[in-house]
Amino acid sequence: MINVIKPAIVAIFGAGLALSVQAEQTNALNLDDLLKQLEQGKLAQTQENKSREQRFLAQKNEQDRLLTEANQEKANALALSEKLETEFEQNEFKIADLSEALNKRMGSLKELFGVLQQVSGDTAGKLKTSNVSAQFPGRDVFFEQLAQSMGGSSKLASIEQIEQVWFEMQKEMTEQGKVVRFNTDVVEAGGEKVNKEVIRVGAFSLVSDGKYLNLSPSTGTVAELVRQPSDRFTDTAAEIQSSNSSVVPFALDPTGGSILGLLVQAPSTKERVDQGGTVGYIIIGIGLIAFLIALERFVSLTIMSAKVKRQMKNATPSDDNPLGRVLKVKDQYPHVAFDTLELKLSEAILREMPKITRNLTLIKIVSVIAPLLGLLGTVTGMIKTFQAITLFGTGDPKLMAGGISTALMTTVLGLVVAIPTVVLSTMLNTRSKNILFILQEQSAGIIAERSEQQVADKKAA
Repeated sequence: MINVIKPAIVAIFGAGLALSVQAEQTNALNLDDLLKQLEQGKLAQTQENKSREQRFLAQKNEQDRLLTEANQEKANALALSEKLETEFEQNEFKIADLSEALNKRMGSLKELFGVLQQVSGDTAGKLKTSNVSAQFPGRDVFFEQLAQSMGGSSKLASIEQIEQVWFEMQKEMTEQGKVVRFNTDVVEAGGEKVNKEVIRVGAFSLVSDGKYLNLSPSTGTVAELVRQPSDRFTDTAAEIQSSNSSVVPFALDPTGGSILGLLVQAPSTKERVDQGGTVGYIIIGIGLIAFLIALERFVSLTIMSAKVKRQMKNATPSDDNPLGRVLKVKDQYPHVAFDTLELKLSEAILREMPKITRNLTLIKIVSVIAPLLGLLGTVTGMIKTFQAITLFGTGDPKLMAGGISTALMTTVLGLVVAIPTVVLSTMLNTRSKNILFILQEQSAGIIAERSEQQVADKKAA
């Protein structure tokens, strides 16, 4: 009996230790109280489990109900799908029969309306880009709507719509042969919109205030070209605007703006000079210096030549010209031998030579180094072009063409400077040599005269 009681006591003691915290919370005083508390907890747990089982059974029934409803909806959806599929097949047969009946009834009209749809679409695009639309905006909207309605449905065009197509096309052809004035809003180069008078030359060009205008197809606005063509074109635009009814010359663009767009992209003279870079400006600088020197030499030699010719007609030597100063040597040495006089005259001519040939060598040097500088600029420009090709490849031909054009600009500037300076150098050298030739000729005459005089004096003695 004691052996049976001992395990029970040990078990109860272990349970008591496990539930010591709960016992302390419920203020259990002995083992009997603890046993009662355990019995009450077991009873509460049993009741809670029964409650859980009841809730689970209730949810199971609800899930069965929902599953039944879902299966019913599935069956209804399958039935509806079969019904709609059957109706779709029937409708396809009906559409095919109706289309065949429509084609039979339309006959040749189907081709006619197809052409009308195509013409409407093409005309809408042409009217959108036509300069006539600057005076009559919104005409392309009708053609776009007509083409869309005929292409998106089986509705046929009415007689009024067909007549409208004919009228608008005839109006476009008529207006293309007119030069008219009208007022409209123009977006100036600065971005300000101003209402001003515009002259339309057919469907080719729009001008205002002596400037060419452009019609934007996307927005339908008329705007000044930010970059205008050269003066010879803008002068004709100003002339046609100031004219009333007389015939005036006008730069007409038959493409409606394509050629004008290429013309405004062409660089101006200043921009071409800027393409030459530093080397180009150096060439221009030395060219201007050479031209100024050549101008000074040309004026000086012309005046000097006129004075020399006047001295040749005058027997009295003058100090204002080289020939007069050379002739004075004869009077300074009236009794020296002719060979000594020859040396004195040569000395006088050599003294005049620097004044006559001053800076002519510099002009010749400029004529030689200008093309060499141009070649230098070309070589450096080509190096930059090949570097750009190395970085970006050869996919863009404009990149290569623009670089080569910039590189060759220095060669053009070098030739522009070299050719006139060569001509000027040759002319000035010729003028200076002519003056020196006159000095040498007169000097030879004086020596011959002195030699004859001395020979005559010896014979007389």
